[in-house]
Amino acid sequence: MSTGNAIDVRGLTKRFGTRTVVDNVDLSVATGEIVGFLGPNGSGKTTTIRLICGLLTADAGEGTVLGLDVRQQSAEIKRQVGYMTQRFSFYEDLTITENLTFVARLYGLKPVAETVAKTLDGLGLTSRRDQLAGTLSGGWKQRLALAACIMHQPKLLLLDEPTAGVDPKARREFWDEIHRLAGDGLTVLVSTHYMDEAERCHRIGYIAYGRMLATGTVDEVVRGSGLITYVVHGALTPAQLRELAAADGVEQVAPFGTTLHVVGTDKAKLEAALAPLTRDKGLRVEPDETSLEDVFIKFMTSAQDRAA
Repeated sequence: MSTGNAIDVRGLTKRFGTRTVVDNVDLSVATGEIVGFLGPNGSGKTTTIRLICGLLTADAGEGTVLGLDVRQQSAEIKRQVGYMTQRFSFYEDLTITENLTFVARLYGLKPVAETVAKTLDGLGLTSRRDQLAGTLSGGWKQRLALAACIMHQPKLLLLDEPTAGVDPKARREFWDEIHRLAGDGLTVLVSTHYMDEAERCHRIGYIAYGRMLATGTVDEVVRGSGLITYVVHGALTPAQLRELAAADGVEQVAPFGTTLHVVGTDKAKLEAALAPLTRDKGLRVEPDETSLEDVFIKFMTSAQDRAA
C-alpha cells in the first residue's frame, strides 16, 4: 500500500428532512487499501458512499477524496471514481460487449473497440462477449458490473454490497480480483454483510444508525469489543439452554453445529453462569476466540437499544 489517504473525511453529516441518516462520520482510507464497510440495513452505508463519490452533498463535514474537496469538487471526484451499486444496472437486452461499448462512449474512452476488448480480456469476459446481459448468472453479472466500473481506470473503487446473491465460488473469484486491483494501487471501499469478506479487508469500519462505532483491523475491532467467548461441546437440554440464556452476564448464546457459543463482557459472571454446565459429565466448556460475527451482533444490539 502506498502512503497518503485516498479518502480523508471528517464529520460527514446528511439529513433527509428531520432524519439524520449520516451523523458526524469520520473515515480515512489509505491509497491502495481495501476497507470493509459494515452495518445493518438502513445504517447509512450507501448514503456515506454516495457522499464520498459526489452523488450527494453533505450538510456538514469536510475532507478530501483523491485530494479533492468532498463538498466543492464533486464533479472532478466522479470522474476518478468507479461506483458499483447494489442492483445490476446495465441493459439486459444488450450483450456484454454492447454494454461495455456504451459505458466506454459515456466516458469518452478511445479507441472504443480496443478499450472494450482489453477490458473483456482483463476480467475473463471474452468468451461471453456476445451473450445478452439478461441471461448471465449472478456471478457473471457481477463481473460485467466490475468491468464497467474499472474501464476508465479509476483511482478509487466504491462497491455497495457487490456480492449479494452470488455463489461462494464467484464471491471468492471476485475478491481475488479486488486484491489484484488493490495490489496495482487501486483503493477500495466495499460495503458487505459477509463476515468472511470483512476478514479479507485490510481494515473495517462498522456503522449503525448513521454513526461510526468502530474502525481498525479485524483483530483490533475484536479486541476493542471487550467480548469474552466460551464454547460448550455437547447437547444441552431445553431447560439448560433457557437457564443459560437468561443468566446474568450472558449476552449472546448461539449454536454452531454441535457446539454452543456463549458470549459476554464480564468474565466472572460468564464463568458463574457456565459453572453448572461444567459439572455435567456430558458437556465440555472451554474458552474460545471471539468471532467478528459475535462483535457485530453486540454492535447491532447496542445500537438498537440506544435508538429505542
